[in-house]
Formats: sequence, structure tokens, C-alpha cells
Amino acid sequence: MRWTTAAAVAATTVIGAGTAAVAAGRHVSDLSLKPSVDGPGTAGPLTVHWADEERIALTRTVESLRPGRYGLTGRGVHAAVGELLSTAGDTVTRRLERVQRGLLRPGTEVRITPQVYVGDPGGTLGLDFGNVAVAGELGPMPAWLVPAPRDVWVITVHGLGTTREHPMVVMPALNRLRMPVLDVSYRNDPGAPRTADRIGRFGEAEWRDVDAAIRHAVDHGARRVVLYGWSVGATAVLHAAERSPLRERVAGTVLDSPVLDWRAALRATARGHGVSGALVALGVRAAQGRTGLDAGPPALPRPAVPVLLVHGPDDRIAPFETSRRLAELYPDLISVRTVPRAGHQCMWNADPEAYETTLRRFLTPLL
Repeated sequence: MRWTTAAAVAATTVIGAGTAAVAAGRHVSDLSLKPSVDGPGTAGPLTVHWADEERIALTRTVESLRPGRYGLTGRGVHAAVGELLSTAGDTVTRRLERVQRGLLRPGTEVRITPQVYVGDPGGTLGLDFGNVAVAGELGPMPAWLVPAPRDVWVITVHGLGTTREHPMVVMPALNRLRMPVLDVSYRNDPGAPRTADRIGRFGEAEWRDVDAAIRHAVDHGARRVVLYGWSVGATAVLHAAERSPLRERVAGTVLDSPVLDWRAALRATARGHGVSGALVALGVRAAQGRTGLDAGPPALPRPAVPVLLVHGPDDRIAPFETSRRLAELYPDLISVRTVPRAGHQCMWNADPEAYETTLRRFLTPLL
């Protein structure tokens, strides 16, 4: 549903200005507080023009022209696409790497997503893994454990509009470093405990689930952990590294597309859904009232451990400028990799090889 100012005006004529404003604000805030899997980080919809075993033709847009590897997701469909092969008129042709679910018939509507894979690390990547339950404060949270010999574990935390399937893009690289990976879900995820209001809090509550994951790792053999998050998962990671009673066990953090200013992220998400004008401000006020989040300027805490911050100026959800300001405040602790032409949470997708090289160079001294 795409909300516009005209829709809000129409609503006020039916149910009254005050009630309509409250309803509109809640709806707009839900776009970020209750994101769907085709929410922030996805782009589209695009139409499949044709597909064969190796190629697929899609609607030509800024997003479908971006370099790299991505997922295509739609109703009953998921596929992985690679390099851009050609353009012609209003279509682009990309390499089709695999179809993991459904059929890509002409006319099928899909969205581009940073979540390349669906399934689990075993069936999708051929990695040994186990299903585990992390004991969180709200109840058990499902997670995957990809075992490896080292005693420095990586805890991966997905972000807005994705699931714990998203971190599978970096699991092969982490496995080559022989680092165990604990890929976690958190409150309000599918299969995880839900809060009473079923809304997210941009990492302000979710960090406690990351803290529970740290405890699980330590209780099962981790000497130290690296916290690795995307989007609001990166925000939760940043808070956990600062606030966890086990923070001395944190060796480092990786922040990919971190949401450091929740208000800017909510505004951008709303605009991406066609919301404009006063409705965006209503959404911000509604989110503050529902979550109790601070409405002041974003707090940029001093990291206590080395940080790899991966972000790009083309991120339309999490402003790159805020990440750059954080890095400028603490240049002794934060290493920055700037990724051009990459959307929100798409830093790996834009250039997987360069991303994994940067990741390996950051992690190796922490082992």
C-alpha cells in the first residue's frame, strides 16, 4: 500500500482529522517498526521479461543496473542473479545464477534484495550446521550454528526487511577463516518470541537478544566473539558491545549499513513507500510515542573494540554521513570501507570479492 497526502485528506473527511492523523502516523511508523521481507533493502517491483537457464531480463531501473550479485524475490519465487550482461531499451539482462524457489515466468513481479539465498547453510551452501536455541529474555530464539575449529566466534545479526538467511552471503568467507558462526534471530522475527506490541525499536531493545547470543557462544566454547550486524542489526551490535555484561569477551564489531539515526531511517523508509509531506512527520512522532526512543540527535558512542564500518553514499535508508561522522570521531578504532553504487545492506552484493578481502584483513588480527 502506498500512502500519499491525498489519501490522508480523504481519510480525514470520513473519520475526522484527529483520528485520521493518529491512524496515519501509526501506519507510516509501521513501515519501519514492522518491516516486511520486501521492505527496506529491497527495490522494485520489477517485471521478468524472459529467463532461460543462464540469463534473465528485467525492467531497467537504477537498482537493476547496479553491479554485483543480488536476490530476486517475489510471491513464491526466489532466485540469485549476478553480473549485468547487457541493456536494451527498457530491459536489462543479468546472469541467472540459480533459481531456489518457484518459476521465473514472463510477467512475474520481483524485487531486488540483498538476501541472495533462502534455505539453510547446509542445503544452500553445503556447510555443516546445526539448529540451536538461544535463551533470550523473552524465550528461546532459533539460530544456526556453523561450527569451525577456532575459539573466536562470529555472531551475525540481520537487519531491516531481511531474515537470518541474509548473513549466509558471508558464511563461506567466515568458514574459510575457520571461525564458528552463530547466526541469530531476535524478538519479533519469524519463530522467535514476540513483544506485546510486535514492533521493533531500532536496536534499543534488540541488543539484549544479541547479549543472549554472546552468552550462548561463551557457554559453548567461545573465548571471544566478533559481533557482525547489518542495518538495525548493526545498531543492536553496537549497543551490545557497549552495554553487555560480557562486553569484555567482544573482540571486535563489523557494522554494515548501520542505522545510527532512527528518525532518518524512518523518514527514508516512508518516502520509499510513497509517503510524503506531513505524513512523514506524523510517522516519526508516532514511532517516538510507541517506542520511547530518544528524539534528540543520534548518540554516537565511543567503541571499546576495533570496528570495521562498511557503508556507502548511495544508501537511501541509513545516511552515510552519520557513519562518516562516527568514523571521524574515533579514527583510532574504526576502519571504514566506502562502497559506491550500493543500496542499503548491499555492501557485499556490490563487490563480493573486495568486501570479503576487507573482511578477512580486519578479522585476521582478532583471531
